[in-house]
Amino acid sequence: MKKLSTLLIYSFVALGLSGCGEKPEPVQTVDWYKEHEAERTAMIKKCENNPGELAATPNCVNATRAANKLTWSSRKGLNLDANSAKELWDRIEKEHEAKREKAAKEKK
Repeated sequence: MKKLSTLLIYSFVALGLSGCGEKPEPVQTVDWYKEHEAERTAMIKKCENNPGELAATPNCVNATRAANKLTWSSRKGLNLDANSAKELWDRIEKEHEAKREKAAKEKK
């Protein structure tokens, strides 16, 4: 009986202490990070400082994606569906192949 009461006491202490940790940060959306530059920049710095532990956390992913979306939209980035992307890739491959063939002919 004494072992059972001791086990119960330790269990309650462990449960009580498990709630004493830091409160987790609220998860912000990509759109939220797009609208809040200071918070986005701070989160990205925090994530880059400890990538092994934080890189895959929701806030790191969302802040990074927000930064990437803003970068692409400012550069008029490509917004392609799968078919358009394949067509673009095929065209680029053909252009590179033509350049390689031209370079090979010039060497001869």
